[in-house]
Amino acid sequence: MSTSEKSYHHGDLRAALLKAAIELLESGEPFSMRAVARRAGVSQTAPYRHFADRKALDGAVAVQGFQDLTADLAAALAGAPDGAGPVARLGNLGVTYVLFALKRPTEFRIMFGNECDDADAERVLAAQGLHAVLDDVLAEMFPSADVSHLSLAFWGMAHGLAFLHLDGKLRPEDLGEVEGRVRAAAAAVLTMNGTPGA
Repeated sequence: MSTSEKSYHHGDLRAALLKAAIELLESGEPFSMRAVARRAGVSQTAPYRHFADRKALDGAVAVQGFQDLTADLAAALAGAPDGAGPVARLGNLGVTYVLFALKRPTEFRIMFGNECDDADAERVLAAQGLHAVLDDVLAEMFPSADVSHLSLAFWGMAHGLAFLHLDGKLRPEDLGEVEGRVRAAAAAVLTMNGTPGA
């Protein structure tokens, strides 16, 4: 066993491999189990102790992405000023979602690039955690609304804006301009037909 492998003896090999995989994906370098092992500084067989194949590693990357994005969204809500209204709070969520996609585009595509597989319980649960953040805040702000449909509408808006930027359909302005566009879209939807705004 190499010195680098010994350093992962206490159970952090999986985390180190995931970190290496995400870094490799976002660097644009060729991605493979062997490349991940090399970046993590372990033997070529080490990844197979935790991931049966590339598909399993992709699934773990997606789960980590969902968990990270969920944590970012929760932090965005917690960081809103006291008394912030729906426009500000949902604007924060939309901006956080889109900027995550722009900062981690390859990982974002892996997160949403496969059909839903109910057999992958870990991935399903991680995705559900993401949606729960939006469902909870919408239920709090609009207690009489149909939260499931409202949540789908706002997720669809943020997700659509994320991919319009990723796919080059919207110009890749600096992040401040992207943020302004996302906030303006959220405000436009929320203020239609006299819906309560900020």
